Amino acid sequence: MQQELAIANKVAWETKAYQAWVQRYGTPDELAVELQREHKHHLRYWLKYIGDLSGKRIINLLGSHGRKAISLALLGADVTVVDISEENRLYAMQTASAAGVKLNYICSDVLNIPNEEILGEFDIVLMEFGVMHYFTDLSSIFSVVHRRLGKNGRFILTDFHPFARAWMNTYNLKQPTGNYFDDSIKEEEVAFAKLLPEEERSGLGKTLVRSWTIGEILTAIGTMGLYIRTFEEIPSQTDPRFPEFYTLIADKIDTELTSLHP
Repeated sequence: MQQELAIANKVAWETKAYQAWVQRYGTPDELAVELQREHKHHLRYWLKYIGDLSGKRIINLLGSHGRKAISLALLGADVTVVDISEENRLYAMQTASAAGVKLNYICSDVLNIPNEEILGEFDIVLMEFGVMHYFTDLSSIFSVVHRRLGKNGRFILTDFHPFARAWMNTYNLKQPTGNYFDDSIKEEEVAFAKLLPEEERSGLGKTLVRSWTIGEILTAIGTMGLYIRTFEEIPSQTDPRFPEFYTLIADKIDTELTSLHP
């Protein structure tokens, strides 16, 4: 089933994604200027967890248009992005060039990175915003995280809160419409569709996604031998009674635990 998701999602993310990013963030040249000025703002959820970035090796899995990766590079990090969309790669690489930073961008399914072991180990593995629902098995993606982290490396995961996703609309949490424990595969509109004018949305592919509970995510990370340091829940801006997204910090502190992994 994971392969079916990957094929469908690659098609969806390679149809007008570049156009959507230009619509939302401007041309690569325009975004580069904004990132040079505001890169710390784009990293505001994570800077307190990562310290000095100079010389650190970071891999951003499912890094999309590269805004976070380029912001990290502007602070001196050596950054690699892995993402399934060639249109995302093109936009990110053009933006990085305009911003004057080097970015290594691998266009690939993150579960099947060609010659993955050649990448070596990283100080930080970053995954952020709208990523976990692309996997039908959490152990597969967290295995990639564990393999790519060096000893004492740090995993940073920020994503939309499963509770908010279960209510189907992060910005209208007063009316529950979903099932928190629903584990079925669903077809959804590709995330960037809303950025395009109505007349440009024809022909867009659908993505296939699967929701996870907080318990499933925490358990899968812990099973990989990663030590969970922080689980920070961020309230919705429109209704602070409810969570909108979360940031999870986990460290690889004992490589001997590798033998215990399933």
